[in-house]
Amino acid sequence: MIDQAVVDLSRWQFALTAMYHFLFVPLTLGLAFMLAIMESVYVMTGRQVWKDMTKFWGALFGINFALGVATGITMEFQFGMNWAYYSHYVGDVFGAPLAIEGLMAFFLEATLVGLFFFGWDRMSRRAHLAVTWFMALGTNFSALWILIANGWMQNPVGSEFNIETMRMEITDFAAVIFNPIAQAKFVHTVAAGYVTGAVFVLAISAWFLLNRRNVGFAKRSMTVAAAFGLAGALSVVVLGDESGYALTDNQKMKLAALEAMWETHEAPAPLTLVGFPDVENRTTHFAIDMPWALGLIATRSFDREVEGILPLVAHAEERIESGVIAWDAMMRVREDADDLEARATFEEHKFDMGYALLLTRYMEDPREATEEDIRRAAFDTVPNVPVMFWSFRVMAGLGFYFIALFATAFVLVTMRKHETRWFLKLALVSLPLPWIAAELGWLLAEYGRQPWIVEGSLPTFLGVSSLNATQIWMTIAGFTLLYGVLAVIEVMLMIHYIRKGPYPELEGGGETRPARPVTHGGARAVPAE
Repeated sequence: MIDQAVVDLSRWQFALTAMYHFLFVPLTLGLAFMLAIMESVYVMTGRQVWKDMTKFWGALFGINFALGVATGITMEFQFGMNWAYYSHYVGDVFGAPLAIEGLMAFFLEATLVGLFFFGWDRMSRRAHLAVTWFMALGTNFSALWILIANGWMQNPVGSEFNIETMRMEITDFAAVIFNPIAQAKFVHTVAAGYVTGAVFVLAISAWFLLNRRNVGFAKRSMTVAAAFGLAGALSVVVLGDESGYALTDNQKMKLAALEAMWETHEAPAPLTLVGFPDVENRTTHFAIDMPWALGLIATRSFDREVEGILPLVAHAEERIESGVIAWDAMMRVREDADDLEARATFEEHKFDMGYALLLTRYMEDPREATEEDIRRAAFDTVPNVPVMFWSFRVMAGLGFYFIALFATAFVLVTMRKHETRWFLKLALVSLPLPWIAAELGWLLAEYGRQPWIVEGSLPTFLGVSSLNATQIWMTIAGFTLLYGVLAVIEVMLMIHYIRKGPYPELEGGGETRPARPVTHGGARAVPAE
């Protein structure tokens, strides 16, 4: 029997490292494209201030990128350390996009980052600009392959279980790449990264303006952040809607849980704006609904239903019963490889065998399960409804807040009212919000698919390594200490570099944009702006 403490601790450790790593990923995605935009303006206009902007924000990008690399490497080692059976079971499928990401995307990205920092005086303007653009594309390309791997865990297309090897194997690599869940997650994730980068630049620019430092530099940075951020914020909401639509056919329980929809509602289903889910009584108190909204978002129609939690649990019971038949057939084949009847039975029911594996949490042989055991295992397919419900609403609320924030910023910079103090203060206090939204999005994606580590195929509790709780506690303590130190170092470096500003050689921190030489009576002078 599985030691549940080992399972819980392994999940906590991966959650710790994944959520910490994801603090750096969105900022890398967002800043990379903003650097490309700033350098493009520099190449087109030849104005030094735009080069200075690219270098300053590029230095902050570099600090963030280095921490992202350091924290990302440890995550991949955990698949072998803490999730050995998962790696064995799905390695033929899951390992392919991870290997491609490392060999094609990450190495390319790392090389281009080096050229970006050390190529300013060794390359022409246009060549360096090309490097910056390819670096930005490389960061997104890297995210694509990671999310293809993760998307397969959410929707394991293009693969099937091999009864001979007892592993999942690829049958259609193109289906893995073009998995609708993976594609929806990719565009939504990178758009959230663009918002994170834009809020970061907007907030730091606001700090400069509030302190009357580097005013011209900050105004230009704020202008870029306002335009780029507005486009990103609008994209997040639109692409988030696409992600919701992708759940309708592939992760129905996750969709029902984040809406706390216990019963199937008459089409088109309403969207619950606020409410208080009651798991014990399986209802939602004081719910305020928006008629038709969920039906339109989830099905793009007026007549398709969105299934509720309890009907989905009943369907899970049917799949568990079917999975037990597949398990029995598999055992018969393992005893007699020439049993053609057992092989035919297995082929008929094999797509439900993962549901039979849910029973192994309570017994060694699923064929011994009673109706009560099946009912209990079926309810295990329901994630934590209150956590899902409120996480989604906070995340979605922040998404609309960012639209309002950047729309206001865009209007102000268009009217050349960059120094509107109330807005600058608002922008500054908004700095942590995109990270909160991003972490909640990760929580919805990963916690929302429990109890599956591979949706419908492998329960999470079966994926762990043969470790004991003490060993995992030791690594959790080590990671916590290491990441705590790295966090302090990163924040100190960021604050130090921001306080120095783009022109540390100029004291007083006023308008520090390099001025053009002007001529007074034949003599050249540099005016103090």
